[in-house]
Amino acid sequence: MRLVNTHFVKEGSVLARPVINSSGRILLQSGVRVTALYIERLIAMGYDVLFIEDDRLDDVELFSTISEKTREVAYKTIQNISKYIECNTEKSLPVSGVRLTIKEMINDLLSSKDILGNLTDIQGYDNYTFHHSINTTIIALVLGIASGYNDQRLLEFGMGVLMHDIGKIMIPECILNKKTPLTDEEFTEIKKHTTNGFDILRKNNDFSLLSAHIAFQHQEKWNGSGYPRGLKGTEIHEYGRMAAVADVYEALTSRRVYRKAVEPNEAYEYIIAQANSHFDPRMLELFKKHIAVYPSGSGILLSNGQRGNVVKQNSLFPNRPYVRVFYQGEVELSEPIDYNLADCPSIMIIAVENR
Repeated sequence: MRLVNTHFVKEGSVLARPVINSSGRILLQSGVRVTALYIERLIAMGYDVLFIEDDRLDDVELFSTISEKTREVAYKTIQNISKYIECNTEKSLPVSGVRLTIKEMINDLLSSKDILGNLTDIQGYDNYTFHHSINTTIIALVLGIASGYNDQRLLEFGMGVLMHDIGKIMIPECILNKKTPLTDEEFTEIKKHTTNGFDILRKNNDFSLLSAHIAFQHQEKWNGSGYPRGLKGTEIHEYGRMAAVADVYEALTSRRVYRKAVEPNEAYEYIIAQANSHFDPRMLELFKKHIAVYPSGSGILLSNGQRGNVVKQNSLFPNRPYVRVFYQGEVELSEPIDYNLADCPSIMIIAVENR
C-alpha cells in the first residue's frame, strides 16, 4: 500500500485502509474502488490522503495504534461528557467511560506491533476538538509508555489528556472555527479553555488533581511564555510538559477548516526546533525516539534524485526508515531498489511526495 494525496488518487484505485470519520465510524471500507464522486466528496470533507493498494508495496504493513472499536468508544465518551457538562454544570461527571476508554487505549498500544507510533489515520476535519483529543491522547500515551509509566500513571495521565480540551465546550464555536485571524479579545476567550477545563475536572474526585492539571498546564511553555500562568521549566508538571508536545504535534498534522495539515516530517522538525523554548528538551528526546517521522507508505524524494515510498519504520532511527524506490527522477527503474537509510548516511529524504 502507499499513501496518496487525495487530489492525485486515480479513479478506480482500491482503498488499502478504510476511511473513517472522527467518531471512528467507517465511511468507505478497505477494498472499495474509488469513483470520481467519492474522491470529490472526500476532498470536500477534508480528507487529504488515502491509502491505496499497490502490488509493488504489498509487503508494507501499517498497524493501527488503536482499534476502530476503541476509537469509536473514545469519541462517544468525549461526546457524552461534553453533553453532560452542557446540561449539568454543577454535577459530577460520569467518569467511568473515561477510565474504560483509557484502559482500552493502553491495552491496544501495549499489544501493538508498532509502538514506534505510525500515527497516520485517514480522517477529515469534522468535529475537530473530539478528533484532536483522541489523537493527542494516543501520542501522549506512546510517550508515557516510552517514559516507563506504570499502569496507574498511564491511566491518570491518559484520563487528563483525553479531557485536556474539555474547557473548549464553553468557548463559542464561531471563535473555535474562525477561518480568519483571531482578534485580541477572541484569543483571550480561547485562552480561558485551560482554566475552564481545570475547574470542571478538579471538582470531580474521580479525576486526580494531576489529571486536572493537564487541562490547566498544556498551554504553558518551557521558557515561561505560555498561559494561563506563565509557568517556566519544571514549574510545569511533567504531565503538562509531555501533553504539550503531543498537543502541538497533533494540531499541526491535522486538517483544520482554516488550513491544510502539515506533513508529519515538517511537524516533527518544527517540534524539535522548539527545544528550550516551547518544550522540555527531555520530552523531545522521547518524542524523537518514539514517533515516526515518515509514515509507512509515504511517497518520498531522495537526495540522489530517486523517488519511492517508505516501506518500514526503523525503531533505532525513526528519521531513517526503510524505503523502496521505483524512479530516477521521472524515469521508472528496471527494478526497484530497497534502502535501509540507517546504512546509507549519504542519502537523505529531501521531500515528501504523496502522488
